[in-house]
Amino acid sequence: MGSKYNQISMEERCYISQLRKEGKTIRKIATTLDRSPSSISRELLNNCSPSHSYTPTYANLAAKSKRWKGSKLERNLELQTLVLSLLKQGLSPEQISGRLAQINDKHIISYETIYRFIYSQIKKYKDYSWRHYLPYSKSKRGHRKLKASNPTSFIKNRVSIHQRPLVVSDRTQPGHWEADLMLFSKYGQALLVMQDRLSRFIVLNKQPNKSAQPIANQMLNLFKKLPASVRQTITFDNGTEFAKHYLLNKIGVHTYFCDTHSPWQKGSVENAIGRMRRVLPRKTDLAILSKNTLQARVMAYNHTPRKCLGYLTPAEVFINQVLHFKCEST
Repeated sequence: MGSKYNQISMEERCYISQLRKEGKTIRKIATTLDRSPSSISRELLNNCSPSHSYTPTYANLAAKSKRWKGSKLERNLELQTLVLSLLKQGLSPEQISGRLAQINDKHIISYETIYRFIYSQIKKYKDYSWRHYLPYSKSKRGHRKLKASNPTSFIKNRVSIHQRPLVVSDRTQPGHWEADLMLFSKYGQALLVMQDRLSRFIVLNKQPNKSAQPIANQMLNLFKKLPASVRQTITFDNGTEFAKHYLLNKIGVHTYFCDTHSPWQKGSVENAIGRMRRVLPRKTDLAILSKNTLQARVMAYNHTPRKCLGYLTPAEVFINQVLHFKCEST
């Protein structure tokens, strides 16, 4: 017999049927086909017709129907329900894969399997509502082309990002922030978004308008509540809303600005705004958005596990670093 098992072919099933009609025993049939007796026994037991007769055509169809080639999520309905529930909460397939692996101490499902399952449902049923389970709600995979922005570059006391300490880029030290405005369809509506580069912890605040003074006041109020070691630098783009940045220098916060047309240089806060767009799309009316609702959505973001944090949450990492410095100062 061969050392490697192969599925029984249609030709072999024809031989089995013929030899069975001739009254040959299972061992004789196995010897003739160079198969184990147990393989022939299983074949006759599992693939007989309802009348208990063995025919090659029926046996072939029965065997094929038992070979499942579908998605893991289609086979495991309990896992499918869990994954879809986490997707509805705003977690990405990659975050779900990593978090389930962390909780269970073993690999449960890959993010690629989740993506393929969602896109297969769209293709199979032509139901494009499945795309809303995914972070960017795309019905096809691939990158979208984005238009380049045109920020202004003339700002008083502006310090280039190239003069920023190298330790900021390493993300090994807390207290380095990025900030930007999140704008909406209605004119004048905006949220100030600030993110700690190390923990990815974000703070959102409604702004009365895009004027520089209230934005600077909002940042001052936040930073005054934090230990000095957790408020070292902050990086902006070249929008005039950050023209009063130098007021932060009075409390020891050093301010830096990206190159013109280079918002990617503060990619952390850009990424955070992109993620928040899932729950705060541009058409959102901030005038009717309650403070509690906004806080709940920020809290959900800060308590979402992140791959870059070893599937810890931004809140866990940020609280640990603040407590660490409080203990040191005590």
